[in-house]
Amino acid sequence: MTFVSGDGFTALFRDFTRTAFRLEVRDQYDAPDEVERFRKFLAGEGYDTASRLAAPWWQMIHKATSEQGKQVRRVRVVTEPHGDYTRYALVGARINLDGGEDIRYLPRDRAREIGLPEHDFWLFDERLVAWMHFDDNGALTSTELIEEPAVVEQHLAWQALAWEHAIPYDDYIR
Repeated sequence: MTFVSGDGFTALFRDFTRTAFRLEVRDQYDAPDEVERFRKFLAGEGYDTASRLAAPWWQMIHKATSEQGKQVRRVRVVTEPHGDYTRYALVGARINLDGGEDIRYLPRDRAREIGLPEHDFWLFDERLVAWMHFDDNGALTSTELIEEPAVVEQHLAWQALAWEHAIPYDDYIR
């Protein structure tokens, strides 16, 4: 088993060559770079777009998609009605979309019906699964890298299923 964090995790996004896919299944995440933006959002101060556009993540994904022709897709499994974090993430998704990601949404009940897993993962170049582990508060604790063919094949099947049933962002927010 191989685990990565910090720069090792970031390197996955610099090093993939064609595709990166994320399945998000949590209702809330505790990411240090979001704390202040989320606080302001909850306080009715809007969404801090300027800091988001300057963030290294956005810059890296924008470069990958716009300059290098890579594809970054994401399906967010969401509980309805939406909680505060999901409402915040829906507003912020517009920035990710402008950065080159393709984001879709899937209601949690539907995700369960079609048999999607209850863990977050990234799938890189259809060959590497980055299985993400979180604590009870939604903070990322570790990321396990898996290249075992059977595990990759299962995650590829889940990716296809999620993508087929998920609703594109613009349609979902209507």
